[in-house]
Amino acid sequence: MNPATLLATSQRRYLLAAIAGLLSPLAFAPFNFIPVIFVSLAALFAVWCRSSPREAFRSGFLFGAGMFGVGVSWVYVSMHDFGGVSAPMGVLLTLLFVLFLALFPAIVGWLHTRYFQQPDALWINTLAVSALWTLGEWCRGWIFTGFPWLSIGYSQVDSPLSSIAPILGVFGVSWTVAFVVALLVYARRAALWKITLPVVAVLCVGAYALTTIEWAIPAGTPIKVALLQGNVSQDLKWRPEQRQPTIDWYVDNTRLSWGSDLIIWPETALPVFYHQAQEFLAGLGKEARSASADVFIGMPVMNPRTQQYYNSMVSVAGPLQSYSKQHLVPFGEYIPFASLLGGLMEFMQVPLPDFSTEPSLPVVKLAGYAMGVSICYEDAFGEEVIKALPEATALINTSNDAWFGDSMAPHQHLQIARMSSIETQRPLLRATNTGVTAAIDHRGKVIAQAPQFEAAVLRVSVQPMQGSTLYVQYGNTMLITVLIVLTMVVLLIVRKRKQTVA
Repeated sequence: MNPATLLATSQRRYLLAAIAGLLSPLAFAPFNFIPVIFVSLAALFAVWCRSSPREAFRSGFLFGAGMFGVGVSWVYVSMHDFGGVSAPMGVLLTLLFVLFLALFPAIVGWLHTRYFQQPDALWINTLAVSALWTLGEWCRGWIFTGFPWLSIGYSQVDSPLSSIAPILGVFGVSWTVAFVVALLVYARRAALWKITLPVVAVLCVGAYALTTIEWAIPAGTPIKVALLQGNVSQDLKWRPEQRQPTIDWYVDNTRLSWGSDLIIWPETALPVFYHQAQEFLAGLGKEARSASADVFIGMPVMNPRTQQYYNSMVSVAGPLQSYSKQHLVPFGEYIPFASLLGGLMEFMQVPLPDFSTEPSLPVVKLAGYAMGVSICYEDAFGEEVIKALPEATALINTSNDAWFGDSMAPHQHLQIARMSSIETQRPLLRATNTGVTAAIDHRGKVIAQAPQFEAAVLRVSVQPMQGSTLYVQYGNTMLITVLIVLTMVVLLIVRKRKQTVA
């Protein structure tokens, strides 16, 4: 079908936006068809070129509904299959979540067409829409504790554009993708191709040149690491009869891994509270010291005085070192606005989580090196990861992605972890319950990976690194400040143009 015909009516534009959104998750793991995100975003921006603000809002909403409806459909799996939520309620809650996320591209479309879009104004349109898109992703990454999943920058982990991440982070990569797409979309007149194509070429060559920059250097000698993957199904994990077999598997494979400098168990691998297992942990710690190894274990920790409990990682081989998860999953680990929503969740018969947070530094010293720790999806929040840097010479992420079954989520999470390595230029050690357990080098390359849904021990040698990228030094502040200032300047130019015409 002729694209001009497809864009002829608002209904066809809405259909094109929805299809583009539905296809966009193909650019992310596990599919990794990178060009899809450029085509999908180009279709959306082309729709906005011919839309009123109201139409742009609707088409952006349809794009977002398609993108997140497919890309985060695994939310239903976690709630229904493993969270105890009924099928109808799981569908409803997943739908509400997707519709909320769809508001972000919808608002970007409305703002762009309402305040910025100008006929035949190549640079105004390009700078405005790429800045607004990136600011929209950034806002989605912190509003209501944030959900940065499927930020378009993650789709570029295996492309030369990932070289921008050590400078501007994943949102900088998102901006670059949006800028290139917008530049090509808004260059509708043949004469403008003489300008846009060289600019795109310079950006691509520049991104490729950045891949040769070494932001970090080796720190000391490589360490031997064993990453344990117990493969305990989420529906069995906390059953009393499963407790001892789980402990036995992890202990047996820890002992088989003596000779490694560091042995890491996944998030909540030990299915008992820390205070209930202190005697057992003391004995394991003694063995670890005899073997000159550190053992880092995921387990729940309860404060006996307050009865609050935490999702923690604990080192058992030496003086007590621990990290408790700071960024809890809303509705998965705690209820936000509990005084308002707690009663509603009970009425809908949704199981209520009850984890707490406490101040905890994300840096521990293991195998003689400082390491930055994150639990579960904390590694998706770059400014939280860099709190451990530049001190940390490696990153550790433990997770229990069994919550998401055989869905896209574990693969998307691995992709996010790889971007975290690129942003910080640190190797990342990832121990998970059912997968994807992997070791990632400081450039985001997976150097070893355990098979998913199998009990496995991944043994690998990893080189600690030291040094600071620009992203480690400035986080998102530099990029977001520039984009906010840029949108204000462009807005002033647009207003001046309108006044001149009037």
